[in-house]
Order: sequence, then structure tokens, then C-alpha cells
Amino acid sequence: MDTTIDKIGQFEGQTVRLKGWIYNKRSSGKIVFLQIRDGFGIIQAVAVKSQFAPEKFEEIQKATQESSIIVTGSVRKDDRAPSGYELSLETFEVVGTSEDYPISPKEHGVDFLMEHRHLWLRSARQHAIMKIRNTIIRSCEDYLRKEGFLRIDTPILTPAACEGTTTLFETDYFDRKAYLSQSGQLYNEANCMAFGKVYCFGPTFRAEKSKTRRHLMEFWMLEPEVAFATIEDIMELEENMISYMASKVVEENANDLKSIGRDISKVEAIKAPFPRLHYNDAIELLHSHGNDLPWGEDFGADEETIISSQFDRPVFVHRYPAQCKAFYMEPDPKDPKHALCADLLAPEGYGEITGGGQRMSDYEMLKNKIIENKLPLEAYEWYLDLRKYGSVPHSGFGIGIERTITWICGIDHLRETIPYPRMLTRLYP
Repeated sequence: MDTTIDKIGQFEGQTVRLKGWIYNKRSSGKIVFLQIRDGFGIIQAVAVKSQFAPEKFEEIQKATQESSIIVTGSVRKDDRAPSGYELSLETFEVVGTSEDYPISPKEHGVDFLMEHRHLWLRSARQHAIMKIRNTIIRSCEDYLRKEGFLRIDTPILTPAACEGTTTLFETDYFDRKAYLSQSGQLYNEANCMAFGKVYCFGPTFRAEKSKTRRHLMEFWMLEPEVAFATIEDIMELEENMISYMASKVVEENANDLKSIGRDISKVEAIKAPFPRLHYNDAIELLHSHGNDLPWGEDFGADEETIISSQFDRPVFVHRYPAQCKAFYMEPDPKDPKHALCADLLAPEGYGEITGGGQRMSDYEMLKNKIIENKLPLEAYEWYLDLRKYGSVPHSGFGIGIERTITWICGIDHLRETIPYPRMLTRLYP
């Protein structure tokens, strides 16, 4: 009976066939203990010398790390085993030999591991992080679909900037210039005028010359956009979606969280509602903690850490000064110096994981903002059209997947949260 390690418990007392790789191995002379992985889990298999022909047992003893194998064996319960079961080997076949596998159980430096990222992904830690990544993405999409959102994909090649012209990756597009997308937001605004509640999900690109643990050149964002929604509506959507996501990670990935050393109670604490802090109050809080950032400046990592450390769950900072936010943000009617925008800051020093707000809905105001920011008006004619043909208040946000995974997993650097990270000095493999 063919099976996978995650389903092995269904076959207690039966003989099964597994296809996988040798994760690790040790021998006591007459017994060989194999750690076998198959992409679904890891199980210990035991080969006893008396139960194999001499040449076959020698083959098992000489089998190398990461050789691909097909084995059969009987499943028995073992509470000491990580999977709860152990396999008593009956047959053993090498499919592909692995020679001089570069990643051994000893410690390796980060640069070495990143150079071998295509192999590092096979490790138990990376396996757990990628499984958590999958749950985070799927649960966010599931929540939005349950709320009536339609996924509409947006282009990767664009004619204009969304988040400022200084971080654009430029490329030739036949006889003109094009740019790798910084965000699907502008197109999502058009989509929500057609479908009401939409989201896009895909890679985004920022040419930021930054080496911090929070930055990638290529990262993935999920971006909902809602017609007739205010800033308050969108903050409520965010906290409910993120709370749902966290509950699913606890439900489905408790063992994965434990295996990477994450305190699960920190994830369990992620429950709506989230605190809300006006920018002015956030500035006062910073000043009271010895940070003298002047009013009107956007927050950096230091400021976000001070603010978020006051809370045990994410906190919204809303209504930043319009001067430090994107051109398309709707001014606060109560105080136009502020924009109707909000960033969600994760606790434990992980900083901003979402950014969003209410979009400018007036044609003339938006046109003047485009001109004021010295952006090419002709590239935004289609975007301005949305304010000419039945404009409505509308809001949205983007959640950075890698930053969210870093926070949920409680790890130090987001390079481990994406299969092949693109960083300032990393384009290989």
C-alpha cells in the first residue's frame, strides 16, 4: 500500500510503501536507523541485520544522506517518535545516489546556506516554515472568498509608479520604458469599481538599497480593495482576516511552530479587535520613550518597535500626515493635514505588516496631487478615469506575506520565509 508519512497513522500494523529521501542515518552495527523524509513529514525506519541478505544490509549501511529511496515496512506505534510511528523495514531500494551532499547536520553559515538554498529547503526547519507560509496564504484567501471577494490578477509590467519613483525596477518594453509592479493597488481600484470587493495576489518589486532583516527586492503581497468602504471598514476587515489566519496557523501548524521554537501563545493572542492609535498619539508615545522623531515624519524600524512593544497584539497607527504618505490617500475631512491611512504594526519588534487606507475619490484633487508629485499625467489618465465615471469612496490595504510569516514564525530574518529570496546582494540560485 503506497502512502505518505503524514498519513502513516492510518496503517498501524500494516505494510506500506514509502518513496522519499534519507534525511539522516545512524547505525549500531546490527541495526540501522534511517530518518526518511518524503515532503510530507519525517519518520524513523529501522533495518535489522538478521532480516536482510548480507549484501542488502551493507547497501543500507552505506546509503548516503539525501539518496532517494523506495522502502516497504510495517507501521508500528511509537510515542517517542516525532511522527508517533516507526517503520520496521522489509525492503530497501536506492533510486538515486547522493554523493557528498553539501549540507551536513553540522552548523553552516548563512551565506553558505543561502548559496545552497535549493538544497536548504529540504531541512526540517525550512519545511516547517514553508508549510506555515502555505497556511497563511491559503487562510487569507479563504477568508476573503467567504466575505464575497473576487480574485482579479493585476499586471507585473506597468507604465507608472504606485509607491514612488525612486524604488522602481526599470525595463525596456519594445520602444518604451516599463516597470516591475510595486503594487497591484491602482489596478485593483479599477477592479473594485467593476466587481465591488476584489483582491489580487502576486509578486511585487522594490529597488530599495536596503540590507535590513525586513527587506526583500521581490516579495509577495495580498491586496484587497473595496468599493464604498471607509478607512474604518478596511481596518475592521484587516483585523478579522489576520485573526482568522492566526487561528488557522495554530490549528493546522502547531507542530511546525513548536519545531522552529515559536511560543504558540504569541500566535494564539492574535485576536480582534486590534488597538488603534492616531499618529499624533503615536508621536507623543515615542517622545515619552526618548525618541524625538519630529511630527510629519514616517516611522522607521526603531519607532515601530517602540510603539508595537506596548501591545500584545498588532496595533493600527492611523491618520499619518499626508506629507509622508502616497499621493492617492484621501485627506481627513476633520484635519486635511492628515490622510485617511493606516499601518498595522506587529508586536515583538516585527514592525509594519500591512499598509492601506481610503483612496482619493475626487477627480480634481487627485489630478492636482499627481502634478504636485511630478508624476507623468499621461501615465495616470486611466486611473483618473475612475474618478470621472461614477466615483465612490473606496479603501484597501496590502499585506506583505514574508513580513507576516517572519512575525508568525518568530524568526529573525525574512530570507527564510520565501523559497528563493531576492536581496540586495542575492540573486542566486
